[in-house]
Amino acid sequence: MPTDLSNEAFQGLGRLCAHDGGDRIVQAPDLNGIERMEAWFHGPVFDPHRHDTYAIGVTLSGVQSFHYRGAERHSLPGQLMVLHPDEVHDGGAGTDTELRYHMLYLEPSLLADAMGGAPLPFVPEAVVDDAAFRTTLAGAFDELDRGLDPLFVDDFVAELAGFLLRHANRPDKVLGKTAWSAANRARDYLRENALELVRSDALEAVTGLDRYALSRHFRAAFSTSPHRFLLMRRLEQAKRMMRADMPLAEIAAAAGFSDQSHFNRQFKKAFGLTPGRWSSLIRRKAPGQAQAA
Repeated sequence: MPTDLSNEAFQGLGRLCAHDGGDRIVQAPDLNGIERMEAWFHGPVFDPHRHDTYAIGVTLSGVQSFHYRGAERHSLPGQLMVLHPDEVHDGGAGTDTELRYHMLYLEPSLLADAMGGAPLPFVPEAVVDDAAFRTTLAGAFDELDRGLDPLFVDDFVAELAGFLLRHANRPDKVLGKTAWSAANRARDYLRENALELVRSDALEAVTGLDRYALSRHFRAAFSTSPHRFLLMRRLEQAKRMMRADMPLAEIAAAAGFSDQSHFNRQFKKAFGLTPGRWSSLIRRKAPGQAQAA
């Protein structure tokens, strides 16, 4: 039976002993391609939404309950969660007990690089037991207030690939070198121009593929479409601006959305919370600290 991990060595920030029982999110510093967070919640929290990343997490205490691929799932303390890009899910505490968990979001491109262009693995079970990888994952959360060493990241992504392969049903078809190269050029262009208006003819010029072939190859490489990849990069920028306490109306314009209503809708579809709710959770301070304005 999995055991409560609340008192194990997940102690970064010195924040855990000070936690006062309210809902809160702690985000780690930005790292290209990887987002890390720790969360405490009560009851249902996230509306149905979908990421363009892998979401790999561990339940530390309480029960994580969520709907995913047509079934309700429950992750107990010590169990790992594996959510694939573009798969709709919700989430929250499954009992009256407070839920606490770690979650890491990984861009598929990092995993694809580690696998040398081999097909991305698909894990059919959203909740798995794997004590060895749970220890590896804990290393990514040892000091949540600091960035990760680049050499650690390289090794971690390789370990993550091995974990996913152990639990996956592998697709048979391998993406060819030409298609893989084109998908990478499109990804780099979209990331560099995330806040600009990007048209299909620009991607065709960058990649040498027609828009329909590029869409197929991009999804095969990164498990999402070029459009959603661009949208998610804009939302990532918006989250950075929220941590800098920019007003939401200014963020909507600066991040490339037509208006605040459009920004609100896209943010909730991607993360399951409104921008206002997300902002309030990340600004919430532990006891003894000044509350953000």
